[in-house]
Amino acid sequence: MKNWMLLGALITLTGCASHTCNNPPDDGYPAGSQCRAEHLLYQNDMLQAKLMISEADRENYELAEAMLRRAGVDDASGEAEFYMAVLLIRQQSDQPRVIELLEDAAKRKHPLAIALLSQQLSMTDQKKSESYRAQYAELDVAKSGYPSFEQALVVIRGLVIPQSQATAAN
Repeated sequence: MKNWMLLGALITLTGCASHTCNNPPDDGYPAGSQCRAEHLLYQNDMLQAKLMISEADRENYELAEAMLRRAGVDDASGEAEFYMAVLLIRQQSDQPRVIELLEDAAKRKHPLAIALLSQQLSMTDQKKSESYRAQYAELDVAKSGYPSFEQALVVIRGLVIPQSQATAAN
């Protein structure tokens, strides 16, 4: 039940991410239909990748990464970069690449990316970490009160630490 609640919170927090249509107006399709199809494929890739990451089945990580890369081509929200960083953290992979992805997503004002970046930098660069925490406070979502920075960290913890590990730690 907690997994579904976490997934629901993730989808709610990330919302319908920005998507740009790369097709020229004269693409042979009725106005907007090809762009709509691309947007639906983008949404499918993001949803499938999120599900694969949340399942914490390492066998699915390669496919999740491929879907995130494909979705990232048309993603203007930073969501694909954020989830790619989460995937790399789960794989205990390249920390500089994680920071780079999170910084790219933060430039696009992705709230969870900014919170995770602040958390990731808190041990190595306290000044930068505080800067990102202040940046989070300026986001519309933070000004509205939900999610607060602390609530965002709870969501992030659920993403970064697989449920099986979190349960074993308690």
